Amino acid sequence: MIDQISPGMDAEILDRCLTRIAQGSTDALAELYEATKTPVYALALSTLKHIPDAEDVLHDSYLQIWSAAPGYVSQGKPLAWILTITKHLSVQRLRERTRSQPLSDESWACALADCPTLSPEDRILLRESMSALSDPEREILLLHAVSGFRHREIAAFLSCPLATVLSRYHRALKKLKRALTKEAEPHD
Repeated sequence: MIDQISPGMDAEILDRCLTRIAQGSTDALAELYEATKTPVYALALSTLKHIPDAEDVLHDSYLQIWSAAPGYVSQGKPLAWILTITKHLSVQRLRERTRSQPLSDESWACALADCPTLSPEDRILLRESMSALSDPEREILLLHAVSGFRHREIAAFLSCPLATVLSRYHRALKKLKRALTKEAEPHD
């Protein structure tokens, strides 16, 4: 999974970065940020549905990682530890807000434009069809398609059954297909 996020970055390398961060290395923090910013941002955005808040949580996550690194105990899943921090900060941010603000189509386009894991075709597909999806479907689709997480990992992040994640994902794909088929039909 890490290879999908940043080529060459695996759990051992992330663990070494966290160890160096605990020793005060800002270079290690920069390396960790570059390797993990895409899934951290995708999780924050899918939870908050508001680009400025997601960007704030992205940066707050790395500040929290810097502070918490001395207490980090490697269990072979450093990305899970990082995303747990992100999830907690996202939930905290949601509690601070009075109501959720859905992303506009333009905001989704901006959010997807710079994602290195998406091909141009994937960006077009996601941008054109986001409005057809419910928030839970959009969240699962982004975590899977943009960040490359497996369905089991998404279920763990969202604290919901794997069957729910799978059904929402497949429902989202069907909606996307219908939306694209509808757009591709010639108009009389």
